[in-house]
Amino acid sequence: MTFTEQLLQELAEAGGRIVKSGSGPGLEKWPPRVAAARRSGRVPETKELYGGWCQGGYEIKLVDVPAWRLAVLEPIPVPARLTRPHTVVRTMQNEQQPMGLTKPVQGRALRLIQALITAAEAEGHSSSAGQTGFAPPSHPRRRANPHFTITSQGQTVGFLVLQEQDRTEHIATEEELAEAKKNSWIRIPRFDYTPSERLRFVLSGGQPHRASEWSDTPGRTLEDQLAEIAQEVTLRGDAAERRRLDEIEAARQKRVRWEAAMEEARVQYAEAYRVRHFEAQEAAWRHPSGLRSTWASYAPGSRPCPQVKPGPKPKHGSTGQQHTWSASTR
Repeated sequence: MTFTEQLLQELAEAGGRIVKSGSGPGLEKWPPRVAAARRSGRVPETKELYGGWCQGGYEIKLVDVPAWRLAVLEPIPVPARLTRPHTVVRTMQNEQQPMGLTKPVQGRALRLIQALITAAEAEGHSSSAGQTGFAPPSHPRRRANPHFTITSQGQTVGFLVLQEQDRTEHIATEEELAEAKKNSWIRIPRFDYTPSERLRFVLSGGQPHRASEWSDTPGRTLEDQLAEIAQEVTLRGDAAERRRLDEIEAARQKRVRWEAAMEEARVQYAEAYRVRHFEAQEAAWRHPSGLRSTWASYAPGSRPCPQVKPGPKPKHGSTGQQHTWSASTR
């Protein structure tokens, strides 16, 4: 049994998650082992193997591949000519040097943007032009303002279109050598950079899923990757919508908890108020001054006694009636 098979079997028995604890070289070998297991081709196509450091050691997980990773994407056609350019593309065409690109790649870049925006708006998204007339600085270029944006479900995704550079070794000229020999602070550059015909799309904004950059490679051109870029915009919009709904639900639950706490506080306050009221009445009744005022209301002379009116006298000659009246007055 190979190491990958043993690891997959251990993950299956543990429910898809294990943590390798310990210290020293034995623990440090797990990251390259997990990387080798990924490259082995023995991980099921519907599963992904993850590894990372956690508080208890090195965590290894075998999880299901998201459904969007398994979806079959329809390729996005790229027009051969811009017969009816989009408003964003027309804004770029009016620039002297659109997005700072050189002439050989301007037409292709605009056609790629046209195809991407058309596919995005077919999904219900919107687009707008950004700062289309410049190329971002070379160092912080990925944080520059976007050339155009696409908005999906309230989430704005910015796009930068960059032109890749070819690097070649610099051959110093005689003038540079003489200047460097004369002045010690002068440094002769090691490489020369020239614009190539390769392009790169850099995305910003929202939660990344597939990636944040796509570029021309020897095996795949940007035309072949436009469907993935369009899907990335949709995924970031869906994630933003889920986050918005979660925030609304969290706010609702917080409001419900607050109302329940306020109702409980009102009930407790009313009960405490009744207890204090009864305790105050009891204290007033038990206090000596309260007793004196109570007994004073029943002391002799404090109020006249009620007068009892005598009943009618019996008639003379009736012995039984006289006896009854005498008995009643005893």
